[in-house]
Amino acid sequence: MTKPTKGTDSRAMSRRKFFAGAAAAGAAMIPGVGHAQSALEGLLSAPRRGNWNDQFDTRGSSTVKVASNEPVFSPNTVASMQQALETYRQIVGAGGWPMVPDQAKLQLGVDHPAVSTLRQRLMVSGDLSQSAGMSTAFDSYVDTAAKRFQTRHGLPGDGVISTYSFKALNVPADIRLGQLQTNIVRLQAMSGPLGDRFVMVNIPAATIEAVENGRVVQRHTAVVGKIDRQTPILNSKITNLNLNPYWHAPVSIVRKDIIPLMQKDPQYLAKNDIHIFAPDGSEIPPEQINWNTEEATRYLFRQNPGKNNAMSSVKINFPNEHAVYMHDTPQQSLFSKLLRFESSGCVRVQNVRDLVVWLARDVPGWDRQRIEQVIGTRERQDIDLSNPVPVYFTYISAWATDPSVVQFRDDIYHRDGSELLAMNEQTAPAGMAVAEEIPY
Repeated sequence: MTKPTKGTDSRAMSRRKFFAGAAAAGAAMIPGVGHAQSALEGLLSAPRRGNWNDQFDTRGSSTVKVASNEPVFSPNTVASMQQALETYRQIVGAGGWPMVPDQAKLQLGVDHPAVSTLRQRLMVSGDLSQSAGMSTAFDSYVDTAAKRFQTRHGLPGDGVISTYSFKALNVPADIRLGQLQTNIVRLQAMSGPLGDRFVMVNIPAATIEAVENGRVVQRHTAVVGKIDRQTPILNSKITNLNLNPYWHAPVSIVRKDIIPLMQKDPQYLAKNDIHIFAPDGSEIPPEQINWNTEEATRYLFRQNPGKNNAMSSVKINFPNEHAVYMHDTPQQSLFSKLLRFESSGCVRVQNVRDLVVWLARDVPGWDRQRIEQVIGTRERQDIDLSNPVPVYFTYISAWATDPSVVQFRDDIYHRDGSELLAMNEQTAPAGMAVAEEIPY
């Protein structure tokens, strides 16, 4: 594999001159990327830009530098976003970044003309130092920069540039600028006092932050609502925890999921320990219901605690008009998926017991050991929080807790004003078979 090359007099060249020359060489190798050359030169000569390292974190281009315990809801985030906006205005004003050809998968060890364009793209966004040069080789410098870019965009940081990475790379700079402008308004709306302790659910990122005294003390991967069953925006307070909860199916799930599943498999309810109750409290055998009608929507569907329970071990309650909540799940494999928009609006929490222990810490007698013991009994028990904890469900698809590390996520619910930002469609094609499980 060929390393980036330098001329014999490169040591005498300034970093700026070297970079401009390298950019020209790269542009010459790749047809149709001439505008990238002017973009790079324009950025380097832009007024008030200063040195490259003043604007971008190229000192340590790694996935580690992307991580932070600064909350998304923080006064520092708004200030960092304002600085990031200025940088992106300069990028747009200088011509943006080049489109990376997506004809071939790019990864460590590959030598391909598109790698030169990829280098330009990563340099403009600050993921790759200009000292890396414009070689066509996908070397360790590009690998590190690609991982940093992927991590900033919520993608697996494996350094392999394929479908989703190409989509993220090729969103035009002016569209990204607009996404930042849209989201800074959302962040400014939440810049007031939020509480010494609070929980924030970021829907596009499908992540949860538990924040205390201005720092993130826990982060959790989440599963949130499908495109057609969206998790709502809300502000509330967590007041109550259910250990080994019953699950009561909403009418919408009875109609959309349980009836079709029973038509397909009449034993579905029995297999999942779900019982049907009439308004007077009497239990109704499933075979007495006409599953080819909507008769079932008149009854209560309750799933007993246990390994098949939709909420598994824990339900986290907070008053809200949408009847949504946070909970554990028996479907732990969903947390490892790239696209975690699978629920009917409620939020599933990975490692939820860590969050529950943090929420219940001020309630006498409810330490981790006691919580685990009760869960092990499979018996229903409630914990009422003596100090309710604020919870915020929000939609932030772009943010920066550091102005040199700008985070972007897929606009899954199409709220940011451009279809190019909704890259991961999950709508089912017509005629697709009904799922075997309910998207709780």
